[in-house]
Amino acid sequence: MKIYTRHGDKGKTQIIGSTMVDKDDTRVEAYGTVDELNSWIGYTAANLNQATANLQSELEEIQQLLFDVGRDLATPATDQKHDYVFTTAIADQQTKWLEDRIDAYVAATPTINRFILPGGSPQAAALHVARTITRRAERCIVALQGQAAINPNTLVFINRLSDYFFAAARYANVQNGETDIFYRNGNPVFKN
Repeated sequence: MKIYTRHGDKGKTQIIGSTMVDKDDTRVEAYGTVDELNSWIGYTAANLNQATANLQSELEEIQQLLFDVGRDLATPATDQKHDYVFTTAIADQQTKWLEDRIDAYVAATPTINRFILPGGSPQAAALHVARTITRRAERCIVALQGQAAINPNTLVFINRLSDYFFAAARYANVQNGETDIFYRNGNPVFKN
């Protein structure tokens, strides 16, 4: 199998089912953003330290699931040869797994009642970037959903995933001995 197909030379790409679409197609934007997220998670996992090493297996599992999500986003609902792989049963189970991890990380971190700035330890900062890429992926999926039928399980999972990354980022800060910085809400420190 060759890596290059030369379809991209004309601004086209092939989605599942052999249909050719423009590279800026909403469907390509949705699964492409999920792919970007998956790559960022790989980068984040590669930069975990001893304090956050317990996140490694979770991040790898999320990467596996994101391949399923991306595959389903690349599959038109009209394709008769390819079924969605991210079934309701799998999505329900994996969304519940994320919720359990979120609850565990919330329980392990100080209670907050204000917005926090993304950052802290390098691992937490990377997880906050994953959160924002996830939110962008969610917006892309919603845009695609407005134009074509999609597997609705993908949106539910992606929505919960951004919450996971927020909770995991806060947990990474606790594990690294970092304190979250609260948004000061319009009270500038530097004044003329």
